[in-house]
Amino acid sequence: MPALWIAHVTVTDADSYAKYAELAGPAIAQHGGTFIARGGRFVQLEGRERPRNVVAKFASVEAAEACYNSAEYQAALDHARGASERELVIVDISE
Repeated sequence: MPALWIAHVTVTDADSYAKYAELAGPAIAQHGGTFIARGGRFVQLEGRERPRNVVAKFASVEAAEACYNSAEYQAALDHARGASERELVIVDISE
């Protein structure tokens, strides 16, 4: 069943986060992820507002989780730690 990787992000260090983004995109693509949304206009209806919202689609929850745990994504994530406040969730979807 397909899954969505949904991240809500506040960037606190733009230079370090840019390095994360440079490495994360290819790592996500390498694991079959395709971006549906990367930033862009949003309307916050509830909860804490995060100005950057990213949604990627994967073949399954397991594929998205494997991407997150991969060496390539973890290397990218090293640049986001300390450079952002984030929430990340993987949700399966039915089509």
